[in-house]
Amino acid sequence: MTGESRATVVVITHNRREELLTTLGWMTGLPDAAPVIVVDNASTDGTAAAVRLLFPDVELIRAGENLGAVARNLAVERVRTPYVAFCDDDTRWEPGALRRAAELLDEHPGLGSVTGKCLVEPRLTEDPITPELRESPVRGPDWLPGPALLGVMAGLSMFRVTAFREAGGFSPRLWLGGEEELLALDLAAAGWWMCWAEDVVIRHAPSRQRDSRRRRQLGIRNTLWVLWLRRPVVSAVRRTLAVLRGAPPDRATASAVAEAVRGLGWVARERRVVPGWVEEGLRALESAREGTSARQYVD
Repeated sequence: MTGESRATVVVITHNRREELLTTLGWMTGLPDAAPVIVVDNASTDGTAAAVRLLFPDVELIRAGENLGAVARNLAVERVRTPYVAFCDDDTRWEPGALRRAAELLDEHPGLGSVTGKCLVEPRLTEDPITPELRESPVRGPDWLPGPALLGVMAGLSMFRVTAFREAGGFSPRLWLGGEEELLALDLAAAGWWMCWAEDVVIRHAPSRQRDSRRRRQLGIRNTLWVLWLRRPVVSAVRRTLAVLRGAPPDRATASAVAEAVRGLGWVARERRVVPGWVEEGLRALESAREGTSARQYVD
């Protein structure tokens, strides 16, 4: 570890001990290694004991239940550096990536987050979402060091801690699955800019330890909630119909819609429509995404 780190790395995990240990070995061995905080979301596979034994310098938080993405909020409460880099238990920042992301945040005080390029192992091919980020049509100020974004991928991003806290972190309502979308919109509404950086590179070795059907349900449910939490009515209706047309007509989709409907009471109470410029950017993104393979609600 270096005492000059500008960022702290936060990893959340649940029952992925081997993937986590591999990731920690990589992250703690980087030439620009940063302090690491792991939140174990109530794993039952010996994750916490293994981290304590093999990585005594890593700060470990044991959650009493699976908190999903909200576990990141717990870790950020303990962060003392100006920036926090989120790292999933199956993602690994390339050498120099942490330093470069921190440099960009140092150089641009209005920048709330930097999202990097994702390469998928084993062939290190670009993730399908990478071209979408690289070619983002969102209009941003001239000083931005990369394409302006209105959405981020947590495991590929470094955040300014003050911006993250101001936006409220990750919503406990959404739990997990597309949870970044609401945070990104709230960052933008608060006046923080987000950008993509070609020279901030993160590897992703997709874990097989996942319930893809449940993740799809959560993705659909959360997308619908975010639409009605932050979008004008006309856009919310239009995008709701688009999401439902694009999702498989099966029991998982039906369950997701039922969950979304059950939450309409709190959604109505917490609804805050984004500023006009943010809505304009979202519409530009939706037009650009037509026909892309990313963000499809399939298993």
